[in-house]
Amino acid sequence: MINLTLEQILTDYPFASSYFEQNKLDISGYEKNTFSKYLDHFTEEELEDQAIDKEKILSDFPVYIEQMQAFLGLNQATSQVMSLTIVAGHDKSGTPEGFEELTALTSQIISIVGPTGSGKSRLLADIEWAAQNDTPTGRSILINGEVPDNKWRFSSNNRLVAQLSQNMNFVMDLTVQEFLNMHAVSRLVEDPQSVIDNIIKSANNLAGEKFDLNTPVTSLSGGQSRALMIADTAILSSSPIVLIDEIENAGIDRKKALDLLVSSDKIVLMATHDPLLALMADKRIIIKNGGISKVIETSEEEKRLLAELETMDSKIQHARQELRKGSTLSCEILE
Repeated sequence: MINLTLEQILTDYPFASSYFEQNKLDISGYEKNTFSKYLDHFTEEELEDQAIDKEKILSDFPVYIEQMQAFLGLNQATSQVMSLTIVAGHDKSGTPEGFEELTALTSQIISIVGPTGSGKSRLLADIEWAAQNDTPTGRSILINGEVPDNKWRFSSNNRLVAQLSQNMNFVMDLTVQEFLNMHAVSRLVEDPQSVIDNIIKSANNLAGEKFDLNTPVTSLSGGQSRALMIADTAILSSSPIVLIDEIENAGIDRKKALDLLVSSDKIVLMATHDPLLALMADKRIIIKNGGISKVIETSEEEKRLLAELETMDSKIQHARQELRKGSTLSCEILE
């Protein structure tokens, strides 16, 4: 960092311009100098008149860069997550869970099934905050086989996990274009509009009712909101782990949503009551009495059954679309 010219710094870290502005430093004409060399051009009188503390400004600068990278999700650490491991804890009665450890890899889907109130959301919470035997379940979470850095555990800006819940409503007064542009610019993507166009195209591929970039986000239906956030998470989010809490009633194409997330090299864990979604997963976690009762790998027979369920689901989805259009259903329409 200290050997980089100001020009190189602004190329690698465009947000550094804000640091210079906040400290009232005009670097125009000094771009070929290092930051230290630039500060050396000030006379003692100028330093005193402008209240410039060279040592503090230089020492604070790398900290500012690191914090901004973390805030914008630009640290490379989270993009290098290759595996997530759940180490067994215990259920509500203190009985050890029915497995030792479970490892999920990138582009894998793990479903979580169990009765309402059994503890599915608790497992998602343990993963989100990378529990270390310090939650009611006593579970531990490993990233790439190791105890994760505390910055992932205790940061209010957790970039390790993106969570998509069943209730997703916007309160901000922005259009879809403005909302996506804010996210794209904050991620410093080279061609924000191209990324935005890709997100809206993917979102409309998931949503039942199309919407465009001029639609206010507060006008989006529940299904449209979830479609937008799933596409945004898959294409723009830096979080390598995606936690989904019951998307079966989200009003979106569930299979396309999962395919989109997996194609983005995410590790996907989803709590669901839907047999179709449960069998789309590589493995499923069975929750009982607050603990993981067992882990089941999807069998070949279940995969064949999944194909039949998908055919049935396709007919149901088609019937739903026809009803929305005001059609009268018949066997011919559904064939």
